[in-house]
Amino acid sequence: MKLRDTMERNIRIFLIFIVCLLLKKLPLTNLKASLLIDYKALEGAILRNKSEDDVKKYLEETSNKWLPLHSNESSKAYLVQEERRKDHISHFILRLAYSRTEELRNWFLKYECALFKLRFLRENPTEKQAFLNDENMRWKSLNQAEKKLMKEELNACSIPITTDGEFCDLFEIDFEKVPDLVARRAVYLKEGKAYVPVTQQLSLVMYEFRQRLAKALELASKSFITLRNERIMPMLDEIIKQYDGRTQTSNYSVINNPIADNVHQLVDHFPLCMQHLYQNLCENHHLKHYARIQFNLFLKGIGLTVEESLAFWKKSFSKVDEDKFQRDYAYNIRHNYGVEGKRQDYKPLNCMSLITKHRPNSGEIHGCPFREFSQPNLKAKLVQMGVRNDEHIREILNLAEEEHYQVACTKYFEITKGLLDKNNDSIIIETIEHPNEYLNASVLLEKNRKKMSNKDK
Repeated sequence: MKLRDTMERNIRIFLIFIVCLLLKKLPLTNLKASLLIDYKALEGAILRNKSEDDVKKYLEETSNKWLPLHSNESSKAYLVQEERRKDHISHFILRLAYSRTEELRNWFLKYECALFKLRFLRENPTEKQAFLNDENMRWKSLNQAEKKLMKEELNACSIPITTDGEFCDLFEIDFEKVPDLVARRAVYLKEGKAYVPVTQQLSLVMYEFRQRLAKALELASKSFITLRNERIMPMLDEIIKQYDGRTQTSNYSVINNPIADNVHQLVDHFPLCMQHLYQNLCENHHLKHYARIQFNLFLKGIGLTVEESLAFWKKSFSKVDEDKFQRDYAYNIRHNYGVEGKRQDYKPLNCMSLITKHRPNSGEIHGCPFREFSQPNLKAKLVQMGVRNDEHIREILNLAEEEHYQVACTKYFEITKGLLDKNNDSIIIETIEHPNEYLNASVLLEKNRKKMSNKDK
């Protein structure tokens, strides 16, 4: 009976922390409500080539807001043990949630390692050494006699010298454990061993951390085979959705009472995917099935009512007579709004849905342009939309080619909206995850600039 009571108590604690992760508006969410937001912001910053100092600064701000984690020497001023407890529990929740597939494991591993690296670097030497001792991270260290035997080779490799003229501490490591140092030629290699100076110890720590976390994720993935708790699983599913991008409801819009006749006034705020669909709609007075769904749900997210949406499509399909429109198209439009069929309230599609689901076949134009366009076609489209700087074009094309489609879209937003890293009005911190998020950010940016302009007058 005691065992069952303990298990039930642990499940309840587990559920409380998951709820706090999901419901970010509650005060309890200080505990780690937005670690996923940290990961997404970290991902965007790294992929967009932000400087290490910029990444550190932003991570400090978000961590202090959502999950403060002070060093042990601050225990008199802060509740360090409570901070540790919240950090540990929330990490294990996310570890379990993101262990389900290889793609999720790789994503979590990459940015948990990046987060760990930034945290490790900000600790003082005493805290770092205490961590290494606790985790039993020890490597074979060369004595002075061994270093003297390799003196010429070590000098040629510019191994750091201490103040007393001796070589700094050196660790003997299998070379495949430090590929980053080998690639930078920062170590001396001999017979399959890499001789790593203590100044490069971080690479050794990161290798150990990555290996251990990767094994732990593999172990956690096997838990899903036996995990059948009807309370936990739906919440883990909800956490995983955060990776796919935010959901979007028809009520979340910064446009007041939009109508069919003023949709054209909002086109400059559309993301590239929706601008592409709108241009084709204006030219051909028609869109195929998946393109209609994509654009109709986007309009729904802007705030168009079902009546206004029907009016928009009827006007746009000007070459289709009334009977054909009602027979072939009106039902599906109403169905998207949940007033026909099974009356499901469909949400506007997020970026991951556009990227991964219902890939366009020949003759279809829906989806994400950064994924679906060839490099020449994407370049031509960027130039058409006003991106003329060769460096900017090359940066977007490279991101798209490397499959960082949402980061490419975010970079497109920053360039076309005149947002440079030094500007104070750079409201895009995270990578864009939803077409309606893009539109709202653009509209708010324009409003803020108008306010500032009026103040200057």
